[in-house]
Amino acid sequence: MAYDDNNIFAKILRGEIPCNKIYEDEFVLSFYDINPQKKIHALVIPKGRYIDLDDFNLNASDQEIVGLMKGITNVSKKLGISSIHGKGYRALANISDHGGQEVPHLHFHLFGGEKVGKMVS
Repeated sequence: MAYDDNNIFAKILRGEIPCNKIYEDEFVLSFYDINPQKKIHALVIPKGRYIDLDDFNLNASDQEIVGLMKGITNVSKKLGISSIHGKGYRALANISDHGGQEVPHLHFHLFGGEKVGKMVS
């Protein structure tokens, strides 16, 4: 599957669609999900054109990989849900069709601020 430059996250990265920004650096953008599933529900996306986690891990630079992982931690700390400053959170990436991915741009959901519950029911 080729990357779709018209997906909603690509448009957000280009500034064509606004977002409620939480954090941004050279590697990631984080913003609140418009349809929150928990008390805190944020998204963290890499700035590069990556479809999913497999695409990212195969094609991203080492700097981008480290930047995404550190970005997730920076966002969790900023939101007060990190294991360092809070009670923890869930980081979830859906990959491709069977994984339930809806937007073809790699993104991590961060859920927190309350007990998240079972992983899969």
